[in-house]
Amino acid sequence: MKAFLDLWHRLLTWLMAATVAILLIPVCLQIFSRYTELIPRYIWTEEMSRFLFIWMIMLGAMTGLRERLHFDVDLWPQLSARTDAVLRIIANVFVLAFTGIMIYWGIEFTRFGWKQTSELADLPMWLIFIAWPLTGITWFMFLVEAFVRDIGMFRRNEVLERHL
Repeated sequence: MKAFLDLWHRLLTWLMAATVAILLIPVCLQIFSRYTELIPRYIWTEEMSRFLFIWMIMLGAMTGLRERLHFDVDLWPQLSARTDAVLRIIANVFVLAFTGIMIYWGIEFTRFGWKQTSELADLPMWLIFIAWPLTGITWFMFLVEAFVRDIGMFRRNEVLERHL
């Protein structure tokens, strides 16, 4: 399972980098068309930028959960490894609840847009809407990994790495 999650995480990271790189093309075209008469003002660039931006955010949210890069507040002084593991497990239970919401309503959102197409680029909207349930499913897989890790740390009383 760990090997699959490592591979999935690496793929998501590369896709996020590719999304950022591809996002530069329509944004640059849009800026260039505003200030020159060399190319016409294409509105599809705004729509494509928006879609790529959505995917960039969702891919970043997926990788951020595994890397523990999301907003984290340390309220407690230095705690024992067991107590720290318990607090992480409790926090991840709340994230898991939100993950369930993302999966359920993401599937409904995708169903809603299954037969729709975008206004300007004529892209199938499910290609955009599928980002929500995919993010939820990925969060679920990464949370299972975190639960296994934290429960193991709780049992072994290991020292947790703190990210500053």
